[in-house]
Amino acid sequence: MNIAAFDIGGTALKMGVVTSAGELRVKGKETINHSDGDQILQAMQTWIAAHPECEGVAISAPGYINPHTGFIEKGGAIHKFDNFAIKAWLEARTLLPVAIENDANCVLLAERWQGKAAELTNFLVMTIGTGIGGAVFCNNQLLHGAHFRGGEFGYMFTERPGPRDVTRYTMNSTCTLRVLRCRYAEHVGRALEEVSGEEIFDRFDAGDAVCQRLVGEFLNGLGAGLYNLVNVFDPQVILLGGGIVERPGFLQLMRDQMAWFGIENQIDTVSSGNDAGLIGAVWHFNQQYRSQNSDHS
Repeated sequence: MNIAAFDIGGTALKMGVVTSAGELRVKGKETINHSDGDQILQAMQTWIAAHPECEGVAISAPGYINPHTGFIEKGGAIHKFDNFAIKAWLEARTLLPVAIENDANCVLLAERWQGKAAELTNFLVMTIGTGIGGAVFCNNQLLHGAHFRGGEFGYMFTERPGPRDVTRYTMNSTCTLRVLRCRYAEHVGRALEEVSGEEIFDRFDAGDAVCQRLVGEFLNGLGAGLYNLVNVFDPQVILLGGGIVERPGFLQLMRDQMAWFGIENQIDTVSSGNDAGLIGAVWHFNQQYRSQNSDHS
């Protein structure tokens, strides 16, 4: 059975045709302007129409998502998706079964299905990007929480709250790649759009004093969050995801930093790369439509 799979992000939409066995046969990508939900929906419909061999739709998306009803309570950076019944919307227009799950949960499911966590019963995933995402696999099951908000690691404090809005002291406000870029851009007097995480880490590797300090603070914030997670959940491992983890030497850099916290042996990187969202979304689809898949096997 072929499934049209989508990994929705605020800046890019990844698309694929994936078999129910998890084989990625075709993939594509579209740049998304200003987290435009209408552009995302149109691109998804165009992809589905271009691949009539697909018999279902699997979606990985940011935000608070009910994986049973397909209702998005909050769509992260994609405000168009706030309070949006995307499953019902797409099913009405494509006449195909649709399944949707939170993006960090999909990364975790991909690792559990095809990656380093295949034999694990207790592990976490932390995704590092524009924001900090997370997912929890505890006692052999994915934890969603009472309101489908489990794993929102980005809302953990990295420092004691002061007089400002409490969210200003969380991981999402202190140690994301966007925050790192903002701090560097402000220091050197450049526009944020002109500064990339890759440039900062290149300068860090070259010994640039400013980047050494900023990256050190960035890693220290991540370390504080990871230390808390290790002691709350006692996982077998925490797998790190996001484009940054594919940078050569990043894992060793993180482990060197985590040695200060005493947890250097409890972190690793995801094995699925940028396709993890697509693969995990299909695993979730399989669970939602298990009997249908059996009929096609």
